[in-house]
Amino acid sequence: MQRFNRAMVLCVGLLASLTVSAKVTEYQLENGLKLVVQEDHRAPVVISQVWYKVGSSYETNGITGVSHVLEHMMFKGTKKFAPGEFSRIISANGGRENAFTSRDYTAYFQRLEKSRLKVSFEMEADRMRGLQLSDKEFQKEVRVVMEERRLRTEDKPESATYEQFNSVASMTSPYRTPVIGWMNDLQNMKVDDLAVWYQRWYAPNNATVVVAGDVKADEVYQLAKQYFGPLKPSANLQPPKPQIEPEQKGQRRIKVKMPAQLPYLIMGYPVPSLKVAEHEWEAYALEVLAGILDGGTSARLPTRLVREQGVLTSTGAGYTLSARLKSMFLLEGVPAQGHTVKETEAALLKEIKLLQTEKVSKDELDRIKAQVVASNVYERDSIFYQAMQVGTYETVGLGWKRLDDYVAKIQAVTAEQVQQVAVKYLIEDKLTVAELMPLPMDKKSAPKKTGGSHGHH
Repeated sequence: MQRFNRAMVLCVGLLASLTVSAKVTEYQLENGLKLVVQEDHRAPVVISQVWYKVGSSYETNGITGVSHVLEHMMFKGTKKFAPGEFSRIISANGGRENAFTSRDYTAYFQRLEKSRLKVSFEMEADRMRGLQLSDKEFQKEVRVVMEERRLRTEDKPESATYEQFNSVASMTSPYRTPVIGWMNDLQNMKVDDLAVWYQRWYAPNNATVVVAGDVKADEVYQLAKQYFGPLKPSANLQPPKPQIEPEQKGQRRIKVKMPAQLPYLIMGYPVPSLKVAEHEWEAYALEVLAGILDGGTSARLPTRLVREQGVLTSTGAGYTLSARLKSMFLLEGVPAQGHTVKETEAALLKEIKLLQTEKVSKDELDRIKAQVVASNVYERDSIFYQAMQVGTYETVGLGWKRLDDYVAKIQAVTAEQVQQVAVKYLIEDKLTVAELMPLPMDKKSAPKKTGGSHGHH
């Protein structure tokens, strides 16, 4: 299912790991900016990305959504460039650009012909410290974000259920708040909230610039020194508080009642990410476990629950290896006609039980690993995904060098280890379950078709 694009997550890791060691050079500027350059000379293209170590998990109650609203405002002008000019110039140079906010980072991307890198650097450096936050532009943009929230979350039953699930699954983890923010916080947000946030986090000593493509590392470094070098670091860069989740002492259940066409179930268990795992192999074993359940059409959930038993019309499992904090292992399902949410939950729990009681066969394990390793992300814009992985690993604190381990670590996962993590982490007393109970649809509440993540376009 879309929310846990398993194949994508797995292949991105693989692709980066196969190619990341090709030619990666890392530099640090005097003002604290980190630059990572990955040379890839297959096409005369360059990907330029600026990653800031700030996202919704850095926010406190009352200002949720501030990182995402600021991301929108980053296109609204500096002394040098008028509102909208940034996008116009990139486009005039034959480039494409985008930005997005997540729990752990806010990132800005351009894809350009290789000789145009300085266009990107000049404008990114300018808005890193020189953004002009006008109240007029802010009032317009925050309304755009509120409308986005209505369309993508409040009017989409599954998304609304997932949001409520998250807020119950954690008590203190900042992952419990939605990236887009709570509506009340957006309604009460002031342009000054953004100014404080921007001054604190948008600085060279809190940023990683990742460049991948047909470039020479030392030339990119000289360019970075020219444009980013003069910028002043942030003086009050306090790392976020740990906000470690207290131990869960029993199941948590919620029901969400809203107009919807179909019932839906989402459930999850707290699990470590690679960053916080007690033993790093556990994170790779969880990655393989997610692949066994939902890594392509031959995986267990779609094969057994959709095609063979016909209990569900769709199902998925998801795990994020590269999160900054403790993560969740998620399972979801939509019951087929004539089946209930209760049967959906029973069917999913039965699959978990099997993983705990029976070791995965060598054939199945090898097949899943091969799929992880051979997935054809190559057909996608692979230079872009390589840079994405480097940026993600750097920003969550893993460091890009860990990407080199990915394939070997996945290959090393044993059937015993898969069983061990299933027994250790997928515990019924640690489970959170959210059920969407459909109310009748009226004309007004028919779901609107929208898509995408929290990006700029």
